[in-house]
Amino acid sequence: MSITHHARMWEAAVDVLERAAQLHRQFFRLAGQRAEAPVWEPPIELFEDHGRLSVVIALPGIRPDLVQVTLENSTLTVTAERKLASAFSKGIVHCFEIPYGRFEREIRLPSGRYRMVRRDSEHGCLLLDIEMLD
Repeated sequence: MSITHHARMWEAAVDVLERAAQLHRQFFRLAGQRAEAPVWEPPIELFEDHGRLSVVIALPGIRPDLVQVTLENSTLTVTAERKLASAFSKGIVHCFEIPYGRFEREIRLPSGRYRMVRRDSEHGCLLLDIEMLD
């Protein structure tokens, strides 16, 4: 086996372990216990173009007005909670893949000063545009 093949296998194993840790935090809490620490992180996309950063954060089922966004120094922090739908409070779970509970995503931006210029939502995603001031 080549080193590249070993590296891909190792990367896949690390991904599986990280996902397992997320699921563990999500599911193995006492029933009804409010999570003080974040239990999941939403996926993001971050683009830079001519001194402007665009951030897309996947937040299915979360009302955009309930999401807190802070921008301090070179760190963007997005926090909220995705509640379990009341329809799932009874019955048998056959598949449960979309995370719920409190989340926090901290995004390190390139070094510099910033200001938020746009906050919007579209198709279950939070859209942020951030202008670099330096």
